[in-house]
Amino acid sequence: MKQVAPLRYDVIFKKAFSRPDLFTALVKDFLGIQLEIDEVEHDKAFIPPVGNVATKFDLFAEDKKNRVIVEVQHAHYSDTYERFVYYQCSAMVETIASSDNYRFPMTVITLVFFTKKKTPSPDSGIIVHDFEPRDFVTGKLLEKVYRRKHKLIFVFTNDSTHEKTPKPYREWMQAIYDSLDEKVDEAKYTNPSIQTLFEVIEKDKITPEERARMKEEHNQEEAETRGFKEGEEKGWKEGKDEGVREEKEKTARNLKALGALTEEQIASITGLTLEIVKAL
Repeated sequence: MKQVAPLRYDVIFKKAFSRPDLFTALVKDFLGIQLEIDEVEHDKAFIPPVGNVATKFDLFAEDKKNRVIVEVQHAHYSDTYERFVYYQCSAMVETIASSDNYRFPMTVITLVFFTKKKTPSPDSGIIVHDFEPRDFVTGKLLEKVYRRKHKLIFVFTNDSTHEKTPKPYREWMQAIYDSLDEKVDEAKYTNPSIQTLFEVIEKDKITPEERARMKEEHNQEEAETRGFKEGEEKGWKEGKDEGVREEKEKTARNLKALGALTEEQIASITGLTLEIVKAL
């Protein structure tokens, strides 16, 4: 067993996949694309920004034919699927140089790896949004409308053992998920790039600065999780209180309709104030 740093942390994920050899290996296995790159940018931002949001990408690389973005998310409750749709669309729009030609000069694909969030699909740990045109009635793909096969792909690594998921995908998903408990069994993996991945994130090779960043991310995640749970509990209590009040008001209305009790007596029975009973 090898001791490793968890790939749930941005700093560790970027440490590994900002290496062109690992980035291109991941992309080739997931997308079937052989990127021709010498560099992977991290925390990439467009200047000027596209639209009203200053988008920043975890990992970003492109050659003459393809632009590929890779994101990793653990348990940030503020993250939504729509955020990554926006990332995908902004990365597509940014490739268009001017209104003289609306043709996309390259294919844009975004890969989002979730290390904790559960897949919303019972059939697979991978969900694909594609931008390919299909016939409305038959669903048949119309390949001649335009040739760029832009895609947004969500990968849920905690569903890496799904038997229908192809093996090349599954090995990477398992490797990322296995790293979360900080130890991996190298013998389980046949992909040499995954063996290299484990060497890069080996615990003894993590710098003090990287450890500090991991701690910061952990504290931020705990604070967000705590805030999310507190918000849930507050919402549940407020909803419960509202339900109790509505039930009391319903009872008061029925008693008033009977006309057998005074408003003071109804207030006493229901626990509502006299002012509320009078207003009903």
